[in-house]
Amino acid sequence: MARLLLILAASLVALAWPASCQRLPVLAPVTKDLATSLYTLPFHDGANLVVDIAGPLVWSTCQRDHLPAELPCKSPTCRLANAYPVPGCHAPGCGRDWHGDRTCTVYPYNPVTGACAAGNLVHTRFVANTTDGRNPVSQVNVRAVAACAPRKLLASLPRGSTGVAGLAGSGLALPAQVASTQKVANKFLLCPPAAANGDGVAIFGGGPLHFWVDPSDYTQSMDHTPLVTKQGSPAHYISVKSISMDNTRVLVSERALATGGVMLSTRVPYALLRRDVYRPFVDAFVKALAAQAAPVRPVAPFELCYDAQTLGNTRFGYWVPSVTLALDGGRDWRMAGVNSMVDVEPGTACLAFVEMKGVKAGDGRAPAVIVGGLQMENIVLEFDMEKKRLGLRTMPYYMQCSHFNFTRSA
Repeated sequence: MARLLLILAASLVALAWPASCQRLPVLAPVTKDLATSLYTLPFHDGANLVVDIAGPLVWSTCQRDHLPAELPCKSPTCRLANAYPVPGCHAPGCGRDWHGDRTCTVYPYNPVTGACAAGNLVHTRFVANTTDGRNPVSQVNVRAVAACAPRKLLASLPRGSTGVAGLAGSGLALPAQVASTQKVANKFLLCPPAAANGDGVAIFGGGPLHFWVDPSDYTQSMDHTPLVTKQGSPAHYISVKSISMDNTRVLVSERALATGGVMLSTRVPYALLRRDVYRPFVDAFVKALAAQAAPVRPVAPFELCYDAQTLGNTRFGYWVPSVTLALDGGRDWRMAGVNSMVDVEPGTACLAFVEMKGVKAGDGRAPAVIVGGLQMENIVLEFDMEKKRLGLRTMPYYMQCSHFNFTRSA
């Protein structure tokens, strides 16, 4: 009888609970740091974490409110935390003793410097707001497991940040943990902001997504392409069939692009191209722009720089050849000047595609292309780990990622 009453009470609570409070996605503003060109989001109590869409873990410096997880090596959570060893870091703390009772040790790493350090797993919380896709709705405390790291691991990260929020497709990345705790879909929307245009937006659990300038749902009119997994890496990859410059195909074979694949990354501010892809790409850009712009002395790390006054301006940035990635599934990712050129000093603009260093042409251990932060700014991206696909929608010229309303509705 008592059991029946408990079931009845639970059912009545569920019926009385407002639908708007059930299983809503979780919202976070995304800020671009001008000094490092990295992006951060607030985690809790003034702590900001660097957004790393290729990172498998959430980690931060040790805080007083962290509760030690004290998980044994044999626990599934410990295995997830050590699923992607970082090259050059120590072997997982459990060694080969995955069935023992030793306390789990993990090795969080800095995505900029590549440094790593031993740390323990802790229980923490992600303090954010749920959202209906238009406004914040109510505050929520999302339980999460994170790695506790020493302060030395913060080197080269934005001032005031306390760690990294990994958003990869792994089991302990932030999207998977939000999905598990909040009972929402294992996917997230990301709209990275340009430097001077306010906060962008991240939504964990999927859409809808509305901006105050445009009431339409941006998740309903996206181009989609499969997300590709690469063995040994938690990062998000896509398949690119060809690269074009103003509708003229760059002389890079589909095989070259498939060797190593195309990775998406917020760790690097600009796109990195392996040498066998970079040289034909640069040659095509120079040829397409030869009659229009005046080249000037290059500014490191860029090879191609121009007198900005000779480029001309449009609503979509500098008037330069558009770069188009032909995606698997028949869709295109077109990048205008706003996503391909960067101002480096007064009067000088450079092509924001850089040659990878220390990587030989055709080396499949490295991606053929790493799409950087600038290339993704003011584009709505949906990383859907359940359907294994990436959605894209470029913002119109009159829209910015900062046009989301972060004020709660009355």
